[in-house]
Formats: sequence, C-alpha cells, structure tokens
Amino acid sequence: MKEKKTGIKALLEILIISTRLGLSSFGGPVAHLGYFHNEYIQRKKWMDEKSYADLVALCQFLPGPASSQVGIGIGVMRAGALGGIISFIGFTLPSVLALILFALVLEGLDVADAGWIHGLKIVAVAVVAHAIVGMSKKLTPDVERKTIALLALVTTLLWQTAFSQVGIILIAAIIGFLLYRNHSTTEDADIQVPISKRFAIICISLFFGLLILLPFLREVTTLNWIAMFDSFYRSGSLVFGGGHVVLPLLEREFVPTGWLSEESFLAGYGAAQAVPGPLFTFAAYLGAVMNGWQGGLLATVAIFLPAFLLIYGTLPFWGSLRRNPKIKGALMGVNAAVIGILISAFYQPIWTSSILAPIDFAFAAILFSMLVYWKLPPWIIVVTGALGGALLSFI
Repeated sequence: MKEKKTGIKALLEILIISTRLGLSSFGGPVAHLGYFHNEYIQRKKWMDEKSYADLVALCQFLPGPASSQVGIGIGVMRAGALGGIISFIGFTLPSVLALILFALVLEGLDVADAGWIHGLKIVAVAVVAHAIVGMSKKLTPDVERKTIALLALVTTLLWQTAFSQVGIILIAAIIGFLLYRNHSTTEDADIQVPISKRFAIICISLFFGLLILLPFLREVTTLNWIAMFDSFYRSGSLVFGGGHVVLPLLEREFVPTGWLSEESFLAGYGAAQAVPGPLFTFAAYLGAVMNGWQGGLLATVAIFLPAFLLIYGTLPFWGSLRRNPKIKGALMGVNAAVIGILISAFYQPIWTSSILAPIDFAFAAILFSMLVYWKLPPWIIVVTGALGGALLSFI
C-alpha cells in the first residue's frame, strides 16, 4: 500500500483521479465498485484488498449510495475529511452538471435506447467481472467462505427486496463470527482514518438531528427550499440497496404532490441512465426541473448529505472494531457475502440488461481481455465500448 500523501498535492491527485472516474464510470453502483477497485486498489494501491472489502462491507450496512460512500471513504483515508469531499466532487460533479443541463435544455431527449449506451453497459460487464475475479481470490479462499458467497448469491437473486442485502450481511457476520472467531492471521490490513471520534459523533448527531428537525421546519414554514431539502434529505437517509431503490421514493415525494409531471420524471430517469457516476445524481435533474440550476444543486447537496454524515460518523469506530479478533471473524463472513452479492448484481441487472445476443458476449470478452490481459487504461475501454456499441446498433 502506497504511503499516504498530505496537503494540496494529495487533494489534487484525488480530484484528478476521481474526476476521471466520474467521467467514465458507467453501469451503476456495482460497476462503480469495479472501477474503484481497478483504479484505487490495483493501479494506485491506495488500499489493500481487505481494507477495500471492509469499506465496501461498511457501506453496504449504511443507508444511502454505497458506491459514493466508498469513494468518499477512500478520499478520507487518503487525505482526511477534505479528501472525502474532493473525492465526492470529482466523482459526482460531471453527472450533476450533465443532468442539470438535460433538465434545462434537453428535457425529453430520448437517449435510453442509443447504441453507444448499450456499449457502455457491456463495458460494465467487463469491469465488474474483473473486480469479482480479483476480489474473490482474496476473500473466498476456502470452502466455507465460498459457501457463504454462494448462499448470498442465491438468496439475493431469489429474494430481491430493499433490505435483502442488509439481512444477508448480518447473517454472514454471524456465520463468520462462529466459524472464524478464533482464526489467527498475520495479514492485518492497516487502515488509518484521519478523523477524530469526537467529529464522528458530531456527524452522527447531525444526521439524526436533521432527520427529525427538517420535517418540523417544513410544517411551520412555507419556504419551498426547506420542503425540497427535507424530501431529498429523507430520501437519501432511508434508502438501502443503491440508487435504483431511491427512484420510487423520489417519485412518491414529487409526482403526486405536483412538483413535476410523471413524463418529466421518466424523461429524467432515462437521462440518468445515460450519464456516468452515481444514480443519486438523478436528484440534480429533479431539482433543476422544479427550481432551475439552483434547485439542482440544492437537491444534490440534500440527497448526498446523509451519505457524508454517516460515513464520517462511522469510519473512525470501524477502524478500531475491525482489529478485534471476533469482529475480524465476522468481517471474514461479511466479505465473502459481499462477493456473492456482487455476482448476483453482476447477473441482474448488469448481465441481463447488457448481453442480449451472442455478439454482445463476444464484445464483452474483447473488452474484458483489453482490461485484464492487455492492461489498457479504463478510459480506453469506455471509449471502445461506446464506439463499439454504436457500431453494433447497425448490425
């Protein structure tokens, strides 16, 4: 693991890399974890495999956009609290700006069925497959953990609810605790979180305080921006399972109340699929439709603020807990379950929405080889996928 940098140089490095990822990370939260793994873990070696897996496991526990929280967490551990903010800005701002532009200028543009978007979905197949192969070697080395991963895979495929992942992770933690609580290992991932526990407690208190205070302020005032902030903040606070789960919450908040039409909502959803970065940036589109670019920025801050408060509030305690032998045993089970969850998400929705014909599979195999065997940079894979998808649409 590379030595952690400090100061402006570290922040600039985080900004450059996260912005590059924000411009090229198509395919949804599981694909984002694959892009992060390829860039931060394999290429930059900012964290080791176990630390990354532990961070992913923590973010699966927390409500909110898991991939964004992982990106924030990596930025925090690289350059402190400000590093988390810079990492988030780089990864999120490209799609926020694109979706605000869609709302202001290109609303109603039908891009969901464009050939280049199909090509980017195939890129996600290659990226996620690469991440699964790399992580599974480390996290499921024995039959017991392979079995936990298999059970997680089968369960998440057959029981697809908002809380299934959390339930599976809790069960895997119990199984891991029972199997590995006395397991000794000399390979101990060193994860240092440059955030104080006092600051963490303040963040957790603020998270719950806003969750309680905002609905009250909404009732006693007539300010539209408070009502908007409350709706987006509450949606970002109560979502388990990733960006797609937040869509029905947002629909119930804004369409029946007349803030925007069903047609505008669906048009924005199509646009959100066409841009890289986290699906939670769909909030930027909704805010811009309702109140211009200022509304888009307000909605973005509101829906992602819970993610910041939760990851900042839990990381300092997570670092100490994971060094406990019994907690480490539980984490071994959780990390194995994460592999199963990733494989499940790899099939549904990534594979089923991307590999529709033999030629799609052939193209995915080419992209996978470019990434894994020829070691080409991810941005080349993305460009090749977009161009290839556009060509495939004519075949």
